[in-house]
Amino acid sequence: MGLCKLPGLKAKLLVVPQAMAIFVTVLLSIVLLTKGLEAIGLTFMSEPIDGEVERWGDLQGNLPMYLILIALSWVSAGFGEEMFFRGFLITRLQTAFNSIKFSSAISVLLAALLFGYVHYYYQGVAGLVNAGVIGVIFGMYFLLYKRNLWPLVVAHGCINSLGFTSEFMGWGL
Repeated sequence: MGLCKLPGLKAKLLVVPQAMAIFVTVLLSIVLLTKGLEAIGLTFMSEPIDGEVERWGDLQGNLPMYLILIALSWVSAGFGEEMFFRGFLITRLQTAFNSIKFSSAISVLLAALLFGYVHYYYQGVAGLVNAGVIGVIFGMYFLLYKRNLWPLVVAHGCINSLGFTSEFMGWGL
């Protein structure tokens, strides 16, 4: 399900540039999507999310809360979500749709849609779209990297860490 053994130092070190490729692809895609939607008059992607501050508590300047959320995020989202949505779900959907043309694309899209929906309840439509796009990107990289989840886990952890760091520092990204 994606927890590949990484034989040798080269394979282990390759995880970092692979994760960075995912990270940069996600950031560029979200910025382009947000700016593109704004250009046609849709601003929901750049508006503050109702209830977001209450969900994470008073994170700005709160180092113990920040460190707890970073740790939880790496374990539950970075590792847990990647194991389920990419490692398990895409793999199972590909098996289920094996006889259908474009089974990999369908599997990635369905897993991304569910990934987006899971984020909808606390991030609204913007979260659905953001996470859905991220889910497609992560799914494509999962297949591109021959079902190796490690770069996705690292990229996911870094993306979430960027969000929490932004809140902690008061940058409001």
